[in-house]
Amino acid sequence: MALHKGAGDDRRLTVNPFVGTADPLGQMELAPPLHRLAGGPVPADTAYQLIHDELMLDGNARLNLATFVTTSMEAQATRLMTECLDKNMIDKDEYPQTAELERRCVAILADLWHAPDPDTAVGCSTTGSSEACMLAGLALKRRWMQRNAHRYAAGARPNLVMGINVQVCWEKFCTFWEVEARTAPMDGDRFHLGAEQAVALCDENTIGVVGILGSTFDGSYEPVAEICAALDDLQQRTGLNVPVHVDGASGGMVAPFVDEELVWDFRLPRVASINTSGHKFGLVYPGVGWALWRDHEALPEELVFRVNYLGGEMPTFALNFSRPGAEVIAQYYTFLRLGRGGFRAVQGACREVATYLAERIEALGAFRLLTRGDQLPVFAFTTADETTFDVFDVSRRLRERGWQVPAYTFPANREDLSVLRVVCRNGFSRDLADLLLGDLERLLPELRSQPVPLKELGVPVRTGFHH
Repeated sequence: MALHKGAGDDRRLTVNPFVGTADPLGQMELAPPLHRLAGGPVPADTAYQLIHDELMLDGNARLNLATFVTTSMEAQATRLMTECLDKNMIDKDEYPQTAELERRCVAILADLWHAPDPDTAVGCSTTGSSEACMLAGLALKRRWMQRNAHRYAAGARPNLVMGINVQVCWEKFCTFWEVEARTAPMDGDRFHLGAEQAVALCDENTIGVVGILGSTFDGSYEPVAEICAALDDLQQRTGLNVPVHVDGASGGMVAPFVDEELVWDFRLPRVASINTSGHKFGLVYPGVGWALWRDHEALPEELVFRVNYLGGEMPTFALNFSRPGAEVIAQYYTFLRLGRGGFRAVQGACREVATYLAERIEALGAFRLLTRGDQLPVFAFTTADETTFDVFDVSRRLRERGWQVPAYTFPANREDLSVLRVVCRNGFSRDLADLLLGDLERLLPELRSQPVPLKELGVPVRTGFHH
């Protein structure tokens, strides 16, 4: 039997359309349209270079002091994520070990947040804290509906109590699921929800109170324990039993390691659910959040869907369906890699940089601190009363050096207050903080030479507020 056919064989190799190169002249003549598909393919290297060159116009992520989102991970974590890009998180039958690592992450967080029984905790991964908050809000609303079925059927409208400083996802939740948003405004030097304000807004239609462990406006913790105590008193006086959800988007991965004495989590019986962002101080690239409930009672059964998992059933509760498993794998890597001691060191270092930078900025004499970075490693500051420039001028000038420091105005009732905010994430070192200080010091003489803030001369104000 012949092993090879002769030269007359006309069979050919099948070439994938993505494989192959074009001649140099052909590439120079390429001009793909921007807003519609080209008539044919572009070589892979050419497509890469065209997009790569455009993306150079983006800001440097390491100099982005506006975002809470993780901007750097170890190479090993990135490698794991690359290996898992094709895994669909919803396909728990096809990817049972990815599902198992998700379950382990839930158990780790349940233990970290002092759930009554971490091994049987109820929780799930999400695409981020926004989805996690939506799920927690849905659970609160459904529990209220069960307790008030007749009143709800008769037209009673549920409400949710929170500070006006909440992340926009809570406003979306109230709009999407027809819940009245009852927000406590800021007042003087109180920039978040207090116990007194929370109780004053509650009534028989309140599905819950949202406590923020780390406000995005200034980095401060809301007094969750005080809010719970005030609601305990309200129940004793009126019989109203109002649960609390803790939005720990940032603080849920900070406080357990550097504020261990702070009681804010499931140690408080009134706390029904907690969320956090794995892609913020959970140290994972964007795309993962977590929602946990105290127990099965806190998450109504009709909201839970079940899929087969290794011959059994795995409960799922999510707004999204298909999504990558890579970020969940990266979260487990981070838990495994760091442990409690590693997280304590990372978050402690972030706080040290934040408090150091805040103190040095205050020492410049041109600014007034609102917070000092001693809760979240985040602080807000404004210009001193006697300055002839404002925070928008400072933000604009720092951007010329590559620094992205957002300037924005506070909400009601402090629209008179405009601030700058600095987020000190993992990777923002003391050396980088000193470089920022050096640039700020060099800019101050020019800023002080302005007769008035530039907005008074007709220069458009560029605002930036990033959650």
